[in-house]
Amino acid sequence: MRKVDKPWGYELIWAETDRYVGKVLHIVAGAKLSRQYHNIKDETFLVQSGVMDLEIGTGSDMRVQRLEPMQSFHCAPKTVHRMIAITDVDVFEVSTPEIDDVVRLEDAYGREGTTKP
Repeated sequence: MRKVDKPWGYELIWAETDRYVGKVLHIVAGAKLSRQYHNIKDETFLVQSGVMDLEIGTGSDMRVQRLEPMQSFHCAPKTVHRMIAITDVDVFEVSTPEIDDVVRLEDAYGREGTTKP
């Protein structure tokens, strides 16, 4: 297992193979991840504790889904999304292994651009 510090909290990568990755995202209250999408990466989130809003889509098609403990969301490739912590929140994320496949559209912490596997 490895811990990766992030400006919004941290992630614990507890499983990593050539077929899947398992993480716990810890997001501090009030923090938000970048508005992003993935070209290849397919992921599913499950809130373990706390509350978060998940922004899905863009512009007039954007919707916000509140996720509380034991609620999940499947995020298919190309789906624009952003997590916003209402309280401190711990989220299980299971995905395909392309962890560097991130296209950032907006970021509160000055990180820009695209990373690809």
